[in-house]
Amino acid sequence: MSFALSSGVTGLQAHQKMLDIAGNNLANVNSTAFKASRITFSELLSETIKKASQPTANIGGTNPQYMGSGVTISGISPIMSQGNIVSTGNPLDLALEGEGYFVLSDRQQSIYSRAGALAVDESSTLVDPATGYRVQRLGSAGEVEGFQTPGDSDIHVPYDAAMPANATSEIVVSGNLSADAASPAQTRVISSNITYTQNGGTTATGVTEIDQLDQFSGSFGAGETASIRLAGFQPDGTAISDSFTGINGNTTLGELINHLNTNVLNGATASLVNGQISITDDSSGYSRTDIQLTYQKTASGTDSLTTPGYFEITTVGGEEVKSVNITVYDSQGAKHVLTAAFVRTGTTNTWDIVLTTVTGNVYEITATDRRIEGITFDAGDGSFTGLGSSNPAQFVITFAHDTANPQTMRLELGSVGKFDGLTQFAGSSTAVAREQDGYGAGRLAGVSVNSEGVVIGAFSNGIKKNIAVLQIGLFQNPSGLENMGGGYFIPSVNSGEAVATQAITGGAGTVHGGALEKSNTDVATEFVNLIEAQNGFQANARTIRVANDILRELSNLIR
Repeated sequence: MSFALSSGVTGLQAHQKMLDIAGNNLANVNSTAFKASRITFSELLSETIKKASQPTANIGGTNPQYMGSGVTISGISPIMSQGNIVSTGNPLDLALEGEGYFVLSDRQQSIYSRAGALAVDESSTLVDPATGYRVQRLGSAGEVEGFQTPGDSDIHVPYDAAMPANATSEIVVSGNLSADAASPAQTRVISSNITYTQNGGTTATGVTEIDQLDQFSGSFGAGETASIRLAGFQPDGTAISDSFTGINGNTTLGELINHLNTNVLNGATASLVNGQISITDDSSGYSRTDIQLTYQKTASGTDSLTTPGYFEITTVGGEEVKSVNITVYDSQGAKHVLTAAFVRTGTTNTWDIVLTTVTGNVYEITATDRRIEGITFDAGDGSFTGLGSSNPAQFVITFAHDTANPQTMRLELGSVGKFDGLTQFAGSSTAVAREQDGYGAGRLAGVSVNSEGVVIGAFSNGIKKNIAVLQIGLFQNPSGLENMGGGYFIPSVNSGEAVATQAITGGAGTVHGGALEKSNTDVATEFVNLIEAQNGFQANARTIRVANDILRELSNLIR
């Protein structure tokens, strides 16, 4: 009789625990990333009443007889199935689909959680706002840019930091240059990029004296003269090396123009058009005409004349010309529109690209730094075969804000022998400057997290940068983690130590930005568990009642 009473008591206790667990699961049906628990029962140690006997020659063997003493709870363990992932629209809400835990720190220990409702605190640190635990990162992403501090695994979201400008250093060009198109031949025309004026803005003419120009400062000493050094190329590519000497207070712009026509140019004619020095080829077709003027002051050095930083090419010259435009950036982040032109040369399957104009305050572009020569193509398949000349595929521009450091912009024209850049096929020319690597200064405007757990910053200048990489913790036995409450866990002796990794790496799951993992509590299953717990409790209560009735009856017999 005592077995019935004690067994009933253990049954009541066990099913009470079952009820408690079902109630806790249902209470957390809307808790972020909650993992429901399940209970398992096992029989308590039984008392052997009769041992088994083995068969003999006359009788068979007998089975043992034993009496159970009730039930016990053999285990309460979390159900680690994936909860539903729902979109929230908050970019710092994160959900893990698959294995792993977000890693946080309270400066004393690492804490693990799948609840990813995160925020940025006053110090721009990514935290769990419910507790202030700091989200941890992995690797060195963001350190070079200064977003993260080397040696500190906290994630800093740099709303307080500015992104410095990045000067354009590479321009990617691709597309086709026509192998058979033949437009009417152009006549090359170049014009100075500054307009000479006098008397505070009146357009200068040929009779305007050089020392009367608004672009002139200082004065000529008695008997002193200055000069202008002339360099560049004739239409046929012959180098120009000359000087206009003897400049004094009576020298006019017309005399400079006359010197160009008389002593310098061969196959081209200079003129003064609306205050700009203009040079026009005498005949049409492919041309290398270019010139650069450099003022050489007098011995006393009190005089100065602003000369053209370069000559804009208003008409390129040639039979087939394809212009391209792209916005580039200087070292201060200022925008400049660069215009260049591909021009077919007199050599078969060969093109040049020449820089024609650049907007903004340009200090200097030399004749050799504005032209890339000998862009060649295979006569058979039209693939790019490289540069036929020794000059590099780059433009060099000196901007007025930093005259000591010319800016080099390398052109990526494609892989030799392939079709991933420039090509030369029949048909129209479609070459374009596709992209460049410069940008202006900016500030962080927003953040997002991709599937690999990379925190990406979107800056006001349109640039996106990797700010940090979320650290994901993996465990050999996640069910063995010790629950701290609040959706937090710490390792136990049976969970194993955490293995730090990145999402979608080493078995870790995928991160969903702007979403949260819901509880995996199955309401229907828990209602069934409630019914089973109730039935089990009632059955065990009935066992105790019947045993009590029998004991009472036995007591009555003894009286």
